[in-house]
Amino acid sequence: MAETFDHNPQVWTAGRLREVLAALPHDTPIHIGVADGPGDFESYGEYVLVDAEPVELDMDGDEGTAGGPAEPRVQFTLFADATAGVYHLDLD
Repeated sequence: MAETFDHNPQVWTAGRLREVLAALPHDTPIHIGVADGPGDFESYGEYVLVDAEPVELDMDGDEGTAGGPAEPRVQFTLFADATAGVYHLDLD
């Protein structure tokens, strides 16, 4: 049987993000390092922030407080893309 571990990262809030960004100049690009696996940043993928918007999550199958369907939940999502450069065209 494969060994497992409980991964429980500290998810940042908007307030924490504002605090960290407060001292940066307004034209500073935001780079995002995406872990290869849970908690594994040794060989992370580098991306850049390209958009941010509220995203409505599909709550199908979840029950609401009155026993009916759950109300959609909205979370603020940051979108990342590959860094600028020359890439081979993906024909798939």
